[in-house]
Amino acid sequence: MSEFLSPRLRRGDMTFGEKLWQVSWSLVFFISLIAGVGFLMLYSAANGSWDPWASRQMVRYGVGLGVMLVIAMVDVRQLMRWAYPVYGLVFVLLVGVEVRGSIGMGAQRWIDLGFFQLQPSELMKVALVLALARYFHGASLEDVGRPFYLVPPMLMVFAPGALVLKQPDLGTALMLIAGSGVIFFMAGVRLWKFGVVLGLAVAAVPIAWGFLRDYQKARVLTFLNPENDPLGTGYHILQSKIALGSGGVFGKGFLQGTQSHLNFLPERQTDFIFTMMAEEFGMAGGLVLLALYVVVVIYGFAIAIRSRHQFGRLVAIGITTTFFLYIFINIAMVMGLIPVVGVPLPLISYGGTAMLTLMIGFGCLMSVHVHRDVQMGRRGGYEEP
Repeated sequence: MSEFLSPRLRRGDMTFGEKLWQVSWSLVFFISLIAGVGFLMLYSAANGSWDPWASRQMVRYGVGLGVMLVIAMVDVRQLMRWAYPVYGLVFVLLVGVEVRGSIGMGAQRWIDLGFFQLQPSELMKVALVLALARYFHGASLEDVGRPFYLVPPMLMVFAPGALVLKQPDLGTALMLIAGSGVIFFMAGVRLWKFGVVLGLAVAAVPIAWGFLRDYQKARVLTFLNPENDPLGTGYHILQSKIALGSGGVFGKGFLQGTQSHLNFLPERQTDFIFTMMAEEFGMAGGLVLLALYVVVVIYGFAIAIRSRHQFGRLVAIGITTTFFLYIFINIAMVMGLIPVVGVPLPLISYGGTAMLTLMIGFGCLMSVHVHRDVQMGRRGGYEEP
């Protein structure tokens, strides 16, 4: 049977049922398990009510799950063919934010669609991965070694990065650059070139400081010394640390967190939801959630290793790295290890576009897994082994 299916799998000639069978349902289970933890935390954030956050998040996850499975059925070669148009569309949306974007919490990041507040910078995280994976697909080490060959992908990274910084959204801009850096490395870019870029970035820090807005400078200074203004700029992170410490090893119990339920902890349904969880379930609960995250990350890297084509490997690495950066930046932020930059905790924090972006990304990851044995030429067509 395997001998009969192998040539068909290489050509990608699979029925809908065969593709459905190839889906990694164990990965779907772990993703759903993490989302379930998020529903419970949002229920707790509303003081024991499904409204207004948990119920909406469940609907969003259900829609996102459907989107993920639909994308998983799409031939990975179609993802490659549409990578540039998708990137171009999202880039236009980013420009649209600058022209007619909605302003909220001091930032201009959203496009009001009436029924939904769309944040294009979130969608760019997936669009950029697809575009870079297509560019580097089939590239030889000689190609990657030529400096001018790296100019187009660097423009693809820094153009949206500059627009996102202007919104301003430092956290998302850092995720775009860091995630792209991993794709560059996996494509074969030499380490010394990263060293040159890093050196230029460090040299530009004094110049960049002058372009930061006052509240961004305050966040950096608060990170260095949060006790300097405990009732102002340092309030968020100090309350977060108090809540983290008060949870102890096993926490105060579900719905029993004092910092969150007495409204000392700000943004408990979004940026600081991990803090609320640690207060209620302690270090043990936090470690369980981190273990679930690690399982999903391992699945992502395993899918990348298993893929027979460069495009799939780079997409899987890029999506998995983006997912990891969500986790790392959010948890490091609420622990005071890095400045507060407003990155949500994936599948846990309340948010529509972030949830949709994650599920689209997981759909692309699933598509790579389902079509892992497809033989792809440099332009995405079938290539005989």
